[in-house]
Amino acid sequence: MCPAREGRWGRRQRALLCCVLVAAWEAAWGQLRYSVPEELPKGSFVGDVAKDLALQLAALRDRGARILDRGRTRYFALHANSGHLVTAERLDREQLCEGVQRCVLRCEVIVEGEMKVSRIEVEITDINDNAPSFGEGEKELRMNELTAPGSRFPLPKAHDPDVGVNSLQSYELSGDEHFSLSVQAGADGEKRPELVLAKALDREEAAFHELVLMASDGGEPSRTGTALIRVSVLDANDNAPVFSQAVYAVRVPEDVPVGSTLLTLTATDADEGLNGEFKYSMTKFTAVNTEKFYMDPETGSIRLVKSLDFEGGDSYEMEVQAHDAGELFDTATVLISVTDVNDNAPELTVSSALSEISEDAPSGTVVALLHVQDRDSGANGEVRCSIVEGVPFRLERALDNYYSVVTARELDREEVSEYNVTVRAADGGSPSLRSSAVLALRVLDVNDNAPVFAEARYSARLAENNAEGALVLTVRAWDADWGQNARVRYRLAEGRVRGAPLSSYVSVQAETGALYALRSFDYEEVREVGLWVRAEDGGAPALSSNVSVRLLIVDENDNAPQVLYPPAAAPGASWTGVELAPRSAEPGALVAKVVAVDADAGQNAWLSYELAKATEPGLFRVGLHSGEVRTARSPLARDAPRHSLVVVVKDQGRPALSATATLTVVLAESVAELLSELGSAAAPAEPAGSLTRWLVLAVAAVSCLFLAFLLLLLALRLRRWRRSQLLPPASGALRGVPASHFVGIDGVRAFLHSYSHEVSLTADSRKSQRRWAADSCCNTLPARPPPDKAAPLLGEDAAGACGAQPDALPVSRSGHRDALPLGACLPSCSLPFPPRSPSRAWSFAAEQGTALLGSVLWVAVRSSVLQLVLKAGDKKGLLPSALL
Repeated sequence: MCPAREGRWGRRQRALLCCVLVAAWEAAWGQLRYSVPEELPKGSFVGDVAKDLALQLAALRDRGARILDRGRTRYFALHANSGHLVTAERLDREQLCEGVQRCVLRCEVIVEGEMKVSRIEVEITDINDNAPSFGEGEKELRMNELTAPGSRFPLPKAHDPDVGVNSLQSYELSGDEHFSLSVQAGADGEKRPELVLAKALDREEAAFHELVLMASDGGEPSRTGTALIRVSVLDANDNAPVFSQAVYAVRVPEDVPVGSTLLTLTATDADEGLNGEFKYSMTKFTAVNTEKFYMDPETGSIRLVKSLDFEGGDSYEMEVQAHDAGELFDTATVLISVTDVNDNAPELTVSSALSEISEDAPSGTVVALLHVQDRDSGANGEVRCSIVEGVPFRLERALDNYYSVVTARELDREEVSEYNVTVRAADGGSPSLRSSAVLALRVLDVNDNAPVFAEARYSARLAENNAEGALVLTVRAWDADWGQNARVRYRLAEGRVRGAPLSSYVSVQAETGALYALRSFDYEEVREVGLWVRAEDGGAPALSSNVSVRLLIVDENDNAPQVLYPPAAAPGASWTGVELAPRSAEPGALVAKVVAVDADAGQNAWLSYELAKATEPGLFRVGLHSGEVRTARSPLARDAPRHSLVVVVKDQGRPALSATATLTVVLAESVAELLSELGSAAAPAEPAGSLTRWLVLAVAAVSCLFLAFLLLLLALRLRRWRRSQLLPPASGALRGVPASHFVGIDGVRAFLHSYSHEVSLTADSRKSQRRWAADSCCNTLPARPPPDKAAPLLGEDAAGACGAQPDALPVSRSGHRDALPLGACLPSCSLPFPPRSPSRAWSFAAEQGTALLGSVLWVAVRSSVLQLVLKAGDKKGLLPSALL
């Protein structure tokens, strides 16, 4: 015998010795244990019961002994002559204890005479009598040619009824380089073969691949089983069905009715058409699974077809697959757990309960009294009561089986007006049975809430010129109370708008809160109205709240622009305004400015100016936003002296409103030219008017007076010359008298020539001004010369006596010389001293008086005519008011 076999034999002897010792020990306590391998023929020796129980064979034969087997099948028999326990039939461990790691058969032996019973346990040990086998000898897989390398596909698992080392141990794959084998170990230690795609498939290269999967056990000798794997390569089907869960688990009671749907699997396929249709199937199943469960291939529902028995099996596991027409699939695991039944549910009875409770009831008020009991015993009879969360109630134990429901805090009817309090009772069984009772409780209202407006403040926009009685807005307030306490009425708080009561402007409807405008608003008068609205409930005492309302009046474009300058034309006038522009003006020179305002606001008051009509379109331009009229180019000689400009002033409202202003611009270098042009322009307008007649009469009167003055002056000069011829010359009579004290015709000419004025014109006629220069007086009538300067003789030029030429007068912006009016010049002029001779004194006085009177008369008439012309032009709208 080789050392290895001797070692195994020694181990067997030691194991047998241990078994004998254990058997002897247990025999002393009335329990026998034996171990035999499976597949022994009928009548095979199991154990020596007589010896192990210390029974004499003669006594055993006389008294009798028999084997009691509680099962349906009798597996052992007692030999009366030998006292040996033998097999009553062939024992197949896989048939007796399928799926059980340790297979033990139990029976009892009874010795009739001694009234003695002993328990016998026989363990059936496994032998390697079964080879691994596949449920399907041939498995066909369909793979898309676009399947990525590394993809895994489950392969059929081999089944070996043996246990231990004799069970399934390994898998091997042979056949093709495109595939490899991966064996995964499950949570229960089961080996699951998977086909791994190692190399990309090409249907054009090979449409089929045949593989051989071999399963081996660990017995001696080893047994194997094979399955043929046929892989078909399909054209592209991009998406496989996908289960919503990888593992589906369900627990069902053992008394679930047959035909019930235990579980419905859900899978989706992102493809469309035929590629999106798929079916369900079970890929791993046993005979027990197929007998008890049925899977609908269309809906994926698993139904019970045979009643469950918790003692026969408490769990079932199967693998299901969803595959489409392209054989793309997904796999999920289904776990069905069977639970034992707890027959009686707790009984929950409401002994006493309230139906109404005030919301101001104090905490701890009892609202119900409950009784609970369970007819089960043990853990199934232990009852635990609970109340649903989220309610202001709690349970308190009153007696052994009584509970009281009390308020946990003060109630608020506005938060919850009615409570359906659910009290649950659960026993300690598995699964736990429950029962419940619902308490309906209504909370009575107390007026503890003031009305609350929907908004913290209200504002509304109302267009002006609204209709009287127009709806402005509606304020809403809610009262969380109930009934009369929740009835809300509205009223306005006292207030005044522009000195008038607020109630004359707006009103509020007491029931609805609608705010109405009682009058038509004008944005130019009232732009905003602020008020308070009070909401009051119907409780006792009543509660109220206020909200502010801001009413904004929205401007409408109801006011056209108003032109301030030039002023509006008087009825029958030819022009509305006259402006002077020198012909030497440069491009961009300011000529006039149209000033306009708009009573509206915002965009409705934004004004723009444009030149609508002009005598010479290219000569003048108007600023778009400033209204300034400027020269676009320098005036030319061929340009007409008088130009009429029509300026349109528009606002930005919708629709836009506009106004027009007409300007008359005269190209002239002096006021004389301006008056000449205005006269020629105004003559056709009123040929027979009073203005023309007065002008003609004034010119005629001035001419007559001037001629009379010249004749008188000539007569005086002749008379003086005649006297000088008759009287001897007095060389020293007038010596020492300044010649500037004598005024002759040249002095009058100088005085009249120096009369001029300066007129300053602006775009706004209200800012135009007329200024008389103070230094012009010396160019008119000079004062007494200083002592150190010799006085000129009579007859010298009056301008030279004054020390300045008339052309040297300062020139204003408008091109006219500065001058001094007559009233300002006369006080600075002095008359000469009379001569000592009475006759000469009278002659001198007459001459000087006549000259002075003529000069004063000429200046007065000329000034009156000029003022008359200017006033007449202003009344007709021909001149700006600055010329006045």
